[in-house]
Amino acid sequence: MSDEAYQTIALVIYFAAMLAIGMSFLRKNRSLDEYMLGGRGLPTPVAALSAGASDMSGWLLLGLPGAIYLTGLAEAWIAIGLTIGAWLNWTFVAPRLRVYTQVSRNSITIPSFLENRLRDRSRVLRIAAGLIILVFFTFYVSSGMVSGGVFFATSFGLDYRLGMLLVAGVTVLYTLGGGFKAASYTDFVQGTIMFLALLAVPLVGLFVVGGPASAVESIREVDPALLSWFSAGAMATVSALAWGLGYFGQPHIIVRFMALRSGQEAKAGRRIGIGWMIFAVAGAAATALVGVAYMQQNGRQLDDPETVFLVLGQVLFHPLIAGLMLAAVLAAIMSTISSQLIVTSSALIEDLSKVMLGERLPDRIQVMLGRAGVLLVSVIAAAMAWTQNATILDLVAFAWAGFGASFGPAVLLALYWRRLTTAGALVGMVAGAVTVGWWGQAEGGILDLYEIVPGFLLNTVLAVVVSRLTHRDRPEITGEFDETQRALRTGSAVRPAEERPAPE
Repeated sequence: MSDEAYQTIALVIYFAAMLAIGMSFLRKNRSLDEYMLGGRGLPTPVAALSAGASDMSGWLLLGLPGAIYLTGLAEAWIAIGLTIGAWLNWTFVAPRLRVYTQVSRNSITIPSFLENRLRDRSRVLRIAAGLIILVFFTFYVSSGMVSGGVFFATSFGLDYRLGMLLVAGVTVLYTLGGGFKAASYTDFVQGTIMFLALLAVPLVGLFVVGGPASAVESIREVDPALLSWFSAGAMATVSALAWGLGYFGQPHIIVRFMALRSGQEAKAGRRIGIGWMIFAVAGAAATALVGVAYMQQNGRQLDDPETVFLVLGQVLFHPLIAGLMLAAVLAAIMSTISSQLIVTSSALIEDLSKVMLGERLPDRIQVMLGRAGVLLVSVIAAAMAWTQNATILDLVAFAWAGFGASFGPAVLLALYWRRLTTAGALVGMVAGAVTVGWWGQAEGGILDLYEIVPGFLLNTVLAVVVSRLTHRDRPEITGEFDETQRALRTGSAVRPAEERPAPE
């Protein structure tokens, strides 16, 4: 049997498993809350690995190893920044967001939480937030489909569009049928595959190149600067670390916190999620460095540094195992697409359509609309990805900063500051998005700083200043804030609104 046949068998098994998991939840979504948020009953390990897998995408197995292979450990600061940001997110956002979204009228999306938390009767804040999610995530989903097409074109020689449709079709099928739970449980499996692959490749590779000392010697023969943490300069290091700021505003990640069974489970989720992340990013960095040593010892060159994980997987393992390594890359791509589809669909149905219709629809109709939203966004994203277009990928390159600078300060202030107002949140959110869009196109000097930093800071400053100017006491807002504090402090269940004492 040929190597390609073994690899195809592995991918078929992987696709079949994902579809089976997704279809198992087909008849278990009886309301929009269950379809979009899993009924707030997600087990801690599933939530933790799902958040990690939906976060990392193909960047973890392709982008990060490729960057370190090419320029060295200076590129690893981004992984350190992301790990710190993820830890802060699990520590300060996860437990509070889980409780506060339930206290505040059982909000199931970030836009609906901001509206309910701030009592915005104009609906402008919710619509603006929903539009930001809808636009940026449509491009994000499209970029994932592009990645799937490129993957099959480079790994199997398939037509780009056929590969793109294959990845999109399988992902859309299990997401369409099973909703949030399907996306989360497939993410759990995909995160496990990614984790095992990122441990196996560098460990076996290190053995093949003769151990750590031999690997370091070979890397130094290529370029000693590859082992330097500071070869890129201070501005680049600060910019890389600043990626961690983006976590507070990524809807497809923090929605996992809202789906936990309770706020108390965030601590266990943090241990699992951050443990997974540390091993995963360390494995990605080690894969790159082992790849440099292996290529140097065997006199080989890589045309595309981002294929270092794939190449090592194919030369170090039996073709069937190599096929599972290929599945790990698909897992990274598909886990992100499925999570983004659910969040984009929720923005379209829960935050835009229901606001415009202004009526309470039957649960069965809401679930149908949620599935229609997934399908609609998928079709638009596939149409955008039909012709491989660099402009989509260029936009997605700073979409992380766009979400982080738009939603990050609003989420943090809504959770921890009583005096945030609708006007403050709206002005800050728009300012953060606009700053990222402009700064990301500028160059030279301080403008080389990652755009999330000025966007995040300006959003925060404007939100605080405008809120102080427009704030007035609202007993219902103060009551919800106090109820959230009480539930977190005591670990007890959230009380219905009619049972809460009047705020002091």
